Amino acid sequence: MSFRMLHTMIRVGDLDRSIDFYTRLLGMKVLRRQDYPDGRFTLAFVGYGDEQANSVIELTHNWDTASYDLGTGFGHIALGVPDIYGTCDGLAAAGAKITRPPGPMKHGKTVIAFLEDPDGYKIELIELSQGA
Repeated sequence: MSFRMLHTMIRVGDLDRSIDFYTRLLGMKVLRRQDYPDGRFTLAFVGYGDEQANSVIELTHNWDTASYDLGTGFGHIALGVPDIYGTCDGLAAAGAKITRPPGPMKHGKTVIAFLEDPDGYKIELIELSQGA
């Protein structure tokens, strides 16, 4: 058997606000978006490349729900960046909420940072090594 990661789904309160965050601030593209009027929800898929070759994020917006509790099971989405300090400076200047400034992770050497999307979901940034 062979498996491939397809997407991570998160429920969002304001779809346009979330799409703006993931596209404008994190550089993803809207890959597809579909309204389901009978079910009163919209699905939008965002990512860095075609779904056939890349994992993406599914943003689910239930039209009658303005917000969600984040729960305790979901951890974070991780993105690799070449310059974590510059990236965080740029994101903060654009209005992103940096919740953990860049620096080495506890008990390790990997340089990480965290920010939150508009609904409070955690995004981990990991500085990629020069060879990655």
